[in-house]
Amino acid sequence: MPLSCVMFSMRLRWSLLLLYLLAGACSRQPAAVQTNAGPLEPPAQVVQRKEQAEIDWSPVRLEAGDAWVDCSADYRQGDGRPVLSLAYLDLRNTMQDCRTSGLIRLRYKGKVSASFAALAERVGKVASDLGVGKRILDIDSGGGSVEAAMRAGDAIGENDWTIWVRGDSVCHSACVLLLAAGDMRVIVGPVGVHRMIRVRSTATSRKELGEELRRLSEELRNYLERNGASIEVYDLMTTVPNRTLRILTDDELEKFGLAGANAVEDDLDRIRLARRCGIEFLQRRDDFRRAYEAQCVAPADAAHQDVADINTCGLTLRHRYGFPDPKCPVESPMAELDGAVLAMPVSTPPEEALQAKHEDEQAVDSNLPSVAQPGKPHPEVAHP
Repeated sequence: MPLSCVMFSMRLRWSLLLLYLLAGACSRQPAAVQTNAGPLEPPAQVVQRKEQAEIDWSPVRLEAGDAWVDCSADYRQGDGRPVLSLAYLDLRNTMQDCRTSGLIRLRYKGKVSASFAALAERVGKVASDLGVGKRILDIDSGGGSVEAAMRAGDAIGENDWTIWVRGDSVCHSACVLLLAAGDMRVIVGPVGVHRMIRVRSTATSRKELGEELRRLSEELRNYLERNGASIEVYDLMTTVPNRTLRILTDDELEKFGLAGANAVEDDLDRIRLARRCGIEFLQRRDDFRRAYEAQCVAPADAAHQDVADINTCGLTLRHRYGFPDPKCPVESPMAELDGAVLAMPVSTPPEEALQAKHEDEQAVDSNLPSVAQPGKPHPEVAHP
């Protein structure tokens, strides 16, 4: 066979082989890529905070409440500067002075609405931009929109807020969902729940209303779960008649995951703190929290105290446990109050501190009545 014919035949074979391979690649289905690894399993469900969506900075005005910003935790000196605008530059100017204290206290009185949700999102963002890491939401609200409360709660959970309900304040209805999201909750005023209702529903039939409530119920369940709150809160919000109000006892607040340290955030913190601050730090923090709950949150004279009294007690107590920790001051209990106007107690000498710590542990372990009393119950009251 002539050489030219042989070369032509070889080129023809290579061309046909190339076309065959290309045709095979083009006809391959996308799912075939996964066949070698077997069928895809659904990811395991992980309880975690919801990431905050990008903030919409469209013009918004507080229409159902009033807000103030203060750079101190001492509300006895007032609530600070009024928030007159939710624009970024205006909020930044209002909060600028808080860079010095490293703390911002947002006081809000009014309904939980879409504009309050915008307030929570924007104040958290501006505080982050200013480097203000200690944040307190000082709330007084009779309730409002469940959807707005969940939106605000996701912003609160993402931005590490402590939530206060002072003795002169209330947290009713949708406001309870804010408590679920807080990293730390200090509660003195009454907290109450009742059946949620969509006053502004667009439903025109029972079927449409039922579908709306089912969608909202699913969102509410997911919200409570990712924030570590009990599903029993959902049950109360679907069974207690709307025209009444079920006031939760201190024991119920604790049981439902609405008071004290947030369980989900605490789980996330433990791994990080163990690496950064050590196991001994975690043990001391746990010891402090037990003593704090027994001696500061639920003492025999709890009916006569307010948030300021609880804070003062906690700041005094934590010195006995070596806080603020020299290595991890920001991660120490009640770090949001460091540098605040609240009077800091004189440091306890080491010998007295060790003795006091030993006495605290004995008192908590033996559950002495003089140290820890059950939470005070609140009677059920009619919704105003």
